[in-house]
Amino acid sequence: MKVILLQDVKNMGKAGTVANVSDGYARNFLIPKGLVKEATSANMKELERIKETNAAIRAENLESAQTLEKKIAMLRVTIKTKGGEGGRLFGSITAKDIADALQVQHGIEVDKKKLVLESPIKQTGEHLVEIKLFTNVTAKLRVTVEV
Repeated sequence: MKVILLQDVKNMGKAGTVANVSDGYARNFLIPKGLVKEATSANMKELERIKETNAAIRAENLESAQTLEKKIAMLRVTIKTKGGEGGRLFGSITAKDIADALQVQHGIEVDKKKLVLESPIKQTGEHLVEIKLFTNVTAKLRVTVEV
């Protein structure tokens, strides 16, 4: 039986794809759980319409992410904190601190999970922080840490 996946199903595929499964598995497990629906001609047309809509939304999101990338590339965020000798900080600067500073200083809201920090910043000076805005769209933000 051909079915359209409504959700990601392990070992079968991603949502929106068509899969071929046994009749019993589809009727007794997948359909009652709401994971799939039968691949009739009406459902296939609806799937194509949904894919077209999603592609348009994805293109719009990509365009806005690229615009935001260019804007962030020109910005600099300054964070003041307490520190000791040799430029060492008392504590560290985390992704949340950087996201909050970007929001306060420039009005750009970015989820802290999108900031790529291998480890928290523990030194004063200028650091480049990557922000993953969208698939294959990464902005580099200059963060200046001062005592």
